[in-house]
Amino acid sequence: MWRTKMNIAGMMKQVQEMQAKMAEVQQRLAETEMQGQSGGGMVTATMTGKNELKKIKIDPKLVDPKEIEMLEDLIVAACNDARAKAEAYMASETEKMMGGLQLPPGVKLPF
Repeated sequence: MWRTKMNIAGMMKQVQEMQAKMAEVQQRLAETEMQGQSGGGMVTATMTGKNELKKIKIDPKLVDPKEIEMLEDLIVAACNDARAKAEAYMASETEKMMGGLQLPPGVKLPF
């Protein structure tokens, strides 16, 4: 019984440490910006690591009323590229944070 209490106490300490690290990661994600591009750099989207779109930059050469559909498609592609980079960054940071945490088999955290 004594050993079980020590294991639970150790696991609770690890969970508390992980929660503190996760809060740090969340803050870094909110502050980190990534850029995605499409059309060979003619459209650039900037998003935070929490998938908040911050800015769209469009090369002036693209502004042609006849090409509006292409412009719209390029904006969507740039946003998706930035979101994919943000998600990869978040997964990488979460993996680094979780590296030392030893959870019992079958336990999954909601990330």
